[in-house]
Amino acid sequence: MSEACIIGWAHSPFGKLEDPDVESLIGRVAGAALADAGIEPTEIDAIFVGLFNNGFSTQDFPSSLVLQHLPELRYKPATRFENACATGTAAIHGARDYLAASRGRFALVVGAEKMTATPGPQVHDALLHASYRKEEGDIPNGFAGVFGRIAERYFQRYGDQSDALAAIAAKNHRNGVDNPYAQLRRDLGYEFCRTLSEKNPYVAQPLKRTDCSLVSDGAAAVVLTDEETARKMGKAVRFRAAVQVNDFLPISRRDITQFEGAREAWKRALDIAGLKREDLSFVESHDCFTIAELIEYEAMGLTPPGQGARAALEGWTRKDGKFPVNPSGGLKAKGHPIGATGVSMHALVSMQLTGQAGGMQLPKAEIGGVFNMGGAAVANYVSILEPLRT
Repeated sequence: MSEACIIGWAHSPFGKLEDPDVESLIGRVAGAALADAGIEPTEIDAIFVGLFNNGFSTQDFPSSLVLQHLPELRYKPATRFENACATGTAAIHGARDYLAASRGRFALVVGAEKMTATPGPQVHDALLHASYRKEEGDIPNGFAGVFGRIAERYFQRYGDQSDALAAIAAKNHRNGVDNPYAQLRRDLGYEFCRTLSEKNPYVAQPLKRTDCSLVSDGAAAVVLTDEETARKMGKAVRFRAAVQVNDFLPISRRDITQFEGAREAWKRALDIAGLKREDLSFVESHDCFTIAELIEYEAMGLTPPGQGARAALEGWTRKDGKFPVNPSGGLKAKGHPIGATGVSMHALVSMQLTGQAGGMQLPKAEIGGVFNMGGAAVANYVSILEPLRT
C-alpha cells in the first residue's frame, strides 16, 4: 500500500509572539510550507487544522482561517481537529487517512495556538479541560498539579527521582540552545534545575518551574502526499507507522505511574513498522513535564518500569547518547503551543531525517519516532518516520 509522506514544512518561532491571534499564526506557516514543498496552493486537495483553544482564543471554528492567507484554497474541504495536547498529531493522522483513502493527492496540515495573551489563572483552567473535571477539576495549579500528583505517586513507589528530573530538564534546555525555533534558548545547567530557589520554585510539588513546559504562542505546518507522488518531489519522509491508542480519561481508573496507553501505542507502532525500539535513531517525545519524559522512557521500552532514571542519569538520552530523546529541546525548552506541538514534532523529525536540522542535527538520523499525548497519557499517538528511499 502506498504510504503518506511529508514533503514540506514550516515552523514559526515559539514563545511570546507579537502575532495578535491564531489567524496571524496560521498565516506565518501555511504558505511557507507549500513553498517548501514546491507546490502551488491550487494543488492542495484538503486542509487539516489543529487548534486546542478551550478559552485561549475568542475565535473558534478555525478551519477556514487559512483561506484568509491563501484565497486560492477557497472551496477546498477544511476540517478542525482537537485532541488535547495531541491535537497537532491528530490533524496529521487525519490527513494521512485522507490520502490513504485516495480522496486527494496533497494535504496541508497546520497546527497553531495563541496562549500568552491569556492570564495565568485562565491558562490553568483552560488546560484542566484536558483532564477529568469531575474528579480532577479542583487539583491546585492546573495541569501542573495533575502531573505533580503523578510525580508524587511515582516517587512513593520508586523513590525520590528529583535528580533524574533535573537531568532531563538540563538536557532539554541544553538541546534547546541549538533550536532556532525554541522559546528558551538557554543552557540552565543541572545544578540550577536541581536546586529549589526563588528563580526555580515549586509549581506543584515535587515539580519545580524547570520541570514544567512553557506557555507559548506558535504554529507549524506540513504538506503530505502519497508515496508515488513523493518520489518526484525534492525531499520526502515516509510514515512507517502511525498509531493512536486512547486510555481512560480519569487517572483514578489507571495506574498513572505506568502510561499504559503510551506503552501500547509504542508496541503497536513498532510491530506495524517491523522494528524494535533500538532500531530507532532518536525520538521527539512529549515532555510537557519532566516526569512525563521519565515515564515515557519506560513506556517506549528504554528501561523497565521504575528504572527510567538510569536513562537520564547515565546520559543515554543526550544528543551524544545511545538513544537521543528530544534533540530539539522538547516542549520543555522549545515551548508548548498546544495545537502546534504535534505538527512541530513531525516537522522537526523530518528535518533530522533529511539532514536539514542545522545545529540540532544528529550524526545518525535514519529512523525517527514521535510520541505526542493528549491529557495525562489519555490520547497516545506514535509515528515512526524514515526518509523515502528512491
